[in-house]
Amino acid sequence: MAERETNLPTHRLARFSKFASLATRVAGNVAAEGAKQMLQGQRPSAKDLLLTPQNITRLTDQLAHLRGAAMKLGQMLSMDAGDILQPELAEILARLRSDADPLPAKQLNQVMEQALGPNWKSTFAAFTFKPLASASIGQVHQAYNDDGAKMAVKVQYPGIRKSIDSDVNNVGTLLRVVGLIPESVDYKGLLEEAKKQLHDEADYCREAQFAERYHQALHSHPHFVVPKIYHECSSESVLAMAFVEGYAIEQVEHADQATKDFVMHNLLDLLFRELFEFKMVQTDPNFANYVYLEQEKQIGLLDFGATREYSERFSGGYRQAFIAAIKGDEVGLNRALEQIGFFSESIMPSQRQAVLDLVKTACEPMLVDEAYDFRASGLALRLREAGTVLSMEQDYWHTPPADALFLHRKIGGMYLLAARLGARVNIRQLVLPYLD
Repeated sequence: MAERETNLPTHRLARFSKFASLATRVAGNVAAEGAKQMLQGQRPSAKDLLLTPQNITRLTDQLAHLRGAAMKLGQMLSMDAGDILQPELAEILARLRSDADPLPAKQLNQVMEQALGPNWKSTFAAFTFKPLASASIGQVHQAYNDDGAKMAVKVQYPGIRKSIDSDVNNVGTLLRVVGLIPESVDYKGLLEEAKKQLHDEADYCREAQFAERYHQALHSHPHFVVPKIYHECSSESVLAMAFVEGYAIEQVEHADQATKDFVMHNLLDLLFRELFEFKMVQTDPNFANYVYLEQEKQIGLLDFGATREYSERFSGGYRQAFIAAIKGDEVGLNRALEQIGFFSESIMPSQRQAVLDLVKTACEPMLVDEAYDFRASGLALRLREAGTVLSMEQDYWHTPPADALFLHRKIGGMYLLAARLGARVNIRQLVLPYLD
């Protein structure tokens, strides 16, 4: 399919009208399809009428066109809600996670002028207008500075910051009206977290600061590369960093076993360092945030927009939780999860036990002092299924604190990557040094 360039609506009214016209077209399609099927003697369900291929295509195209909130909320729903989503919505979200339509050159130029001034082109020796990749709130371009250094320049879509709150509300309403979020799911808390996360990720100055903190923390680590930030070419909506040459982390699946194990050993060790040592965690486990440098045997870390800072109390709670899980101490595990903030006052004993069981399952790799086979164990899938049962049957989906949700999203993403690569890692030996 040919790549389309489409102007992005930048004003809230224009964006709202896009949502309204989409809802109208979907409703019109439902009425027409319903009349057609009834004439054929069929009694179609509302869901079947809503989720026709035509409506799914309309939804996907419009949400991708609006980018930002739709894509981020989709990513969060698909990560946190597991299999509670309708298969049709899962398909839409999978398509949203692929590249969005790129900005036209004229609109891109306007963004660059607003960010870096009318002479922004003189900041670069060369700048490629066609993007290398697109994400939920921006797209990435290749450029060179006057010293010949190759750069990756992330350019934010126009109007994203101002429209975050209204877009997230509109998307949530649209997905609920169209019937793609189950009635039993209380999604309002997730909408608020999506807004906060998007506001954080839309602040490229914030991301630059976290990138520099990671650069400092890992500067002596032989197996990680954190790109240098070029402040003279950056602003709130443009982020220029050194280009890290490597191939997609998923491609390690085709490497030898030692390489698979090496990559996941380092990524999981980094996760424990983030939680217990740095007390800041890059919580977005999107595989596109990592590349592998084969010759150097290094892992490139590319995105820091979803970094969250964690308190000593929170970090210490997970330390105690892991210690209790390894010892088989359910009383201690319960106490640790209370410290983290897992249990509301109204929680039922059965819900509490279900959460304890879920955490024990997540800690399974720590219980054996040997290389844990993530693919053979099916752990990632078992965790997803257990989380789905917990959320849907026991109405507990919205209760864990946001900090825990995002951390678990990262842990789940790492487990998924380990299973995808077929890696085997001794988790117990990795975590023990942090549990003293």
